[in-house]
Amino acid sequence: MQEKEKTKKDKAPSKFIRFTGTAFQMGGTIFLGNYFGKWLDTKYGTDYLETTVTLFSVFAAMYMVIAQVIKISKEDD
Repeated sequence: MQEKEKTKKDKAPSKFIRFTGTAFQMGGTIFLGNYFGKWLDTKYGTDYLETTVTLFSVFAAMYMVIAQVIKISKEDD
């Protein structure tokens, strides 16, 4: 009985660490998308690629977060 409780307690902090890492991953993805968009705008002399690539990176980051939350919630079952 105590072993079950101990293993559940041992798993709890790892979820919080995963979510913290997910936040950094989301921020990094959006930052790199913005930086890449600026670089493309400079290289091709346009003014819309930064916005487009940044918006795409926001959607990609949100998709990754949702996928990780679903994966973590399935591990509990």
